[in-house]
Amino acid sequence: MAQGANPAATSLDDGIVATAESCLAAVGRARESIHSVIFGQEAVVDLALVTILSGGHGLLVGLPGLAKTKLVETLGTVLGLDARRVQFTPDLMPSDILGTEILDEDAERHRSFRFVKGPIFTQLLMADEINRASPRTQSALLQAMQEHHVSVAGERHDLPRPFHVLATQNPIEQEGTYPLPEAQLDRFLLEIDVGYPDRAAERRILIETTGVEDQTAKPVMTTDELLTAQRLVRRLPVGDAVVDAILDLVRSARPEGGDASIAKKLLWGPGPRASQALTLAVRARALIEGRVAPSVADVKALAEPVLKHRMALNFAARADGETIPGLIAQLANKL
Repeated sequence: MAQGANPAATSLDDGIVATAESCLAAVGRARESIHSVIFGQEAVVDLALVTILSGGHGLLVGLPGLAKTKLVETLGTVLGLDARRVQFTPDLMPSDILGTEILDEDAERHRSFRFVKGPIFTQLLMADEINRASPRTQSALLQAMQEHHVSVAGERHDLPRPFHVLATQNPIEQEGTYPLPEAQLDRFLLEIDVGYPDRAAERRILIETTGVEDQTAKPVMTTDELLTAQRLVRRLPVGDAVVDAILDLVRSARPEGGDASIAKKLLWGPGPRASQALTLAVRARALIEGRVAPSVADVKALAEPVLKHRMALNFAARADGETIPGLIAQLANKL
């Protein structure tokens, strides 16, 4: 060892390299397995993986019938996670998700309360059509997402580890819906747009999903392997150029102190949580693509899913036909 070298730093670097090699292989197999079941949504699959590897929650926005539910089920199977689905409706109560206390009576007629866990006590929860639930129920779920525990009758109940929520939202059905407030949208690491598959992918869907046997996913990773990958994401080095690109992008997307051509069009912009989300997401994207360090290209690729739900246009900008994705693209092109 060279004189003056730090043994702890050297061993840490060696540890990261060894862990990265095994994680890269495991994540690559998981990605390939999911793509073999979900056709024509490669970008969506990769963004969902970025969300989970970053330890966050995702909001899937898309029309019905685009395999959003199947994607969550497949992710749960491939990543070795216990997955559950809750269909959100206007009459859904917070206790239907979090759980409730019931009164038990034993043989000697002694009464006591017992907590019955709700479906949120899982590792991967699909909140289907989250905007159909009342604000009270939405808030209960989103608070649990942020704090990773629920409190019922003054008692704290910790959620499993890992814990992820992938919520879906239908963009065309507005009647009977309760749009998520901006402060609650900020709890989601990424907003993932789910679009139509191209012709080749839809042809493959027709052929492979209407036969006698449907393609099913198989477990590829274990929960422990996923937790190891999530810890690795937080240890991957981020260069100064990438950090500066993240700061430049997020700070330029604000109405105060932001890019002069953009600021006058915004009601509000992203806060520091967006910078944190982008810093984690670029590391996870690099890992998915077989790299151990993110680049400025990763920042550009993830700019829209990280920032889209954290910005809003003012009336004048909407009247002029401006869009949030269009403004984000302008800012990303300047990096």
